[in-house]
Amino acid sequence: MGGIRTEHDSLGTRELPSEAYYGVQTLRALENFPISGIKLRKFGHLVTALAYVKKAAALANAELGSITQAKADAIIAACDEIVEGKLRADFMVDMVQGGAGTSTNMNANEVIANRGLELMGHRKGEYQFLHPNDDVNCSQSTNDVYPTSVKLGVYLSLLDAVAALGELRNALKAKAVEFSDVIKMGRTQLQDAVPMTLGQEFGAYAVMIGEAITHLERISTDLLAMNMGATAIGTGITSPPGYAELVSAKLAEVTGLPICQAENLVEATQDSGDFVAISATLKRAAVQLSKICNDLRLLSSGPRAGLGEINLPAMQPGSSIMPGKVNPVIPEVVSQVCFQLIGYDMTVTMAAEASQLELNMAEPIMAYDLLMGTMMLRNAAITLTSRCITGITANREHCRELVNHSIGLVTALVPKLGYEQSASIAKEALKTGGSVYDLVLERGAMTKDELDELLSPEKMTAPRSRSL
Repeated sequence: MGGIRTEHDSLGTRELPSEAYYGVQTLRALENFPISGIKLRKFGHLVTALAYVKKAAALANAELGSITQAKADAIIAACDEIVEGKLRADFMVDMVQGGAGTSTNMNANEVIANRGLELMGHRKGEYQFLHPNDDVNCSQSTNDVYPTSVKLGVYLSLLDAVAALGELRNALKAKAVEFSDVIKMGRTQLQDAVPMTLGQEFGAYAVMIGEAITHLERISTDLLAMNMGATAIGTGITSPPGYAELVSAKLAEVTGLPICQAENLVEATQDSGDFVAISATLKRAAVQLSKICNDLRLLSSGPRAGLGEINLPAMQPGSSIMPGKVNPVIPEVVSQVCFQLIGYDMTVTMAAEASQLELNMAEPIMAYDLLMGTMMLRNAAITLTSRCITGITANREHCRELVNHSIGLVTALVPKLGYEQSASIAKEALKTGGSVYDLVLERGAMTKDELDELLSPEKMTAPRSRSL
């Protein structure tokens, strides 16, 4: 511990801590890219994906005779340790980097090589026995390793996000059932519309989240078409015949996922369209989620000078100066996450458009935004579910009172009285402050029994037959 070892690359020789699993190219990346402060190790699924890719490559290379079985075994064992969660501290390059992901690929190559050397009975840095480029990166290029690893990492992250959204949908469904008998006013353009139930409102939210889940699940399968075997530009240079097909099969085997080879490796190496589609679908989910949060803040506004139809669980004092104030902090933070996801989508779009000829140099920023976005979406959904939705209560009597005093009830009279007479009643009610119910009886437009039937709020929350 505390010693120094030297390593060299094409630019010269550098000193590294003897205990470090990373090597000289990782060291240069640490110096060159102090950009975001977010290290590769922050995204565990991406590190796991890199290990899966390197393991699959080692299996394919050994089977084709490109590396010895002993080297393959050492690489595979090191990759298995990484998948188990070990060696993560040495995955330390910044997520935002130049070089189209070369620093990330070399970080993985060096960590795997140095751990493999230990397992073979050698010291770190003795690359004559197991080399980061010649052996760990055999038959590979950053240009197929990096996008494949990013796709796999994002796919695994999406699974987490979808699971969290599923819990949110279930919580909203439960509230829909709980509030199925709470009559309230529906609103369009923030004006009174017609009665509905609070359960119908929350049921709609559950469907929105369900739609987001469906679209994310559907689009995520596009990520499973990989360009492994493409090497530099898609032609497979430096890889043996049959490697591309075999490494794709091995990657499917080690991950247990239906991974397949991309239809055209040259296209798949330069086109980032899949990342754009994923990002757009995340944006769609963010828009739906933020709409729900907007509504929760409106419906709970008050507590006495707002709508006040629901109560959100109190999470923390809301002001340093106003005693007793409690803010809707959970919907607020979730909305901010949604704003960030929408911004990420623009970045991913521009980065994908930046592709030139046979490679997109901007894949690292897409990787960062997609992985950060899916992680934030997952965390936001968990937080909204556990710290807000499950604790919401309804102000039942207040909701009913708002319905009884709303001019929106007049809409139910249109099939019986016609639009013009109904509008006249609404106008008078608005002017005098009287109730629609009383004005109809005063005008003799309907009998009390007819009116009670027509203006029953419970019967106005669903279609019913119209007699002429």
